[in-house]
Amino acid sequence: MSTGCKDNAQPMVEDDHKGEENQVELTDAQMEQTNIVIGKVEKRKIGHEISVNGMIDVPPQGNISVTVLYGGFLKYTEMLPGSRIKKGQVIASVENPEFIEFQREYLEALANNDYLKADFDRQQTLNDENVTSTKVFQKAKSMYLTNQANIKSLESKLRLIGINPTSVKNGNLSTVVNVYSPINGVVRDVYINTGKYFNPQDVIMDITDATDLHVELKVYEDDIPLIRNGQRIRFRLANAPEEWMEAEVFLIGSNVRDDRSITIHGHLKEKNEDLLPGMFVNAAIEVEAQERYAVPEEAIVRFEAKQYIFKSLGKRREGENPMNDFEMLEITKGNEEEGFVAFEFVDETQDITSMEIVLKDSFTLLAKAKNSEEEGGHGH
Repeated sequence: MSTGCKDNAQPMVEDDHKGEENQVELTDAQMEQTNIVIGKVEKRKIGHEISVNGMIDVPPQGNISVTVLYGGFLKYTEMLPGSRIKKGQVIASVENPEFIEFQREYLEALANNDYLKADFDRQQTLNDENVTSTKVFQKAKSMYLTNQANIKSLESKLRLIGINPTSVKNGNLSTVVNVYSPINGVVRDVYINTGKYFNPQDVIMDITDATDLHVELKVYEDDIPLIRNGQRIRFRLANAPEEWMEAEVFLIGSNVRDDRSITIHGHLKEKNEDLLPGMFVNAAIEVEAQERYAVPEEAIVRFEAKQYIFKSLGKRREGENPMNDFEMLEITKGNEEEGFVAFEFVDETQDITSMEIVLKDSFTLLAKAKNSEEEGGHGH
């Protein structure tokens, strides 16, 4: 173990090392001026991530299909897929001549009510005085109560299609009704155009409860046993690869598809108004930690868009000077946890179990290698 590297001493490269790329050497004196630490690569439990794909979605109860009782013509809508809507907001207006008939029937029932009520009261008085027969009284009572029920039924019908009975009582009749959003959410699909007729069973649009978005991911057979509720999910939109968001596994599907995959669902950690149902995502699920060869972060250097560590080639004597040789080896980084990074050598023939590497202050060696290269040396 040696310490400190703040000097400008350059590596001494002998003729017999010419042509050997990725190598750098330091004298003992130079080593003493660095913070280089050499040691074995050890295995550590590092969080392991599974890469999967999926989409933003909502549970079935979060999707609402909008229909209009009795159908009609779509008179107006500004809604498009992706439109954000508030609860109570007008999302469409619908015209149906049949609505006028319902309002006429309601006004007629109201008009009949006064007469039927007066007749009922009169027949009840006469019946009490035994002036008229019970049969006549019962008929007057039946007609009055039937009309009362009809009024209540028509009021319910008017409310269902979006017409205020009080407004009708005041003489405001209309063939057009507004359709209001029952939730805060997002329009998922619009199925008919302005001016088009639709039937009562036809869905005019689907809206989604934006407060209940989650990620729906496809996990294949080999990885299914690794998935647990509560595991962390990192995900990003396909069109925004730099912005990672987080979710947590809350539901693991039980039905295996023909392609040997299942669906898992993740709750979003934070609401994000940029997310919409149907957006595709790339995700990584952090499953149980696995033992991996790992080194401290400062053992790894980046050079020309690649990652390297320095392998110690040991000591040799060059005349009177003991020399310390190192070789840059390209690696592929894995997962990181608590300051340690899992890795694998690009050259799979390297025996990781037997070598010693620079665990600390690798950047000093990189700087010396680059300097020696600029001055005609052979390091990188």
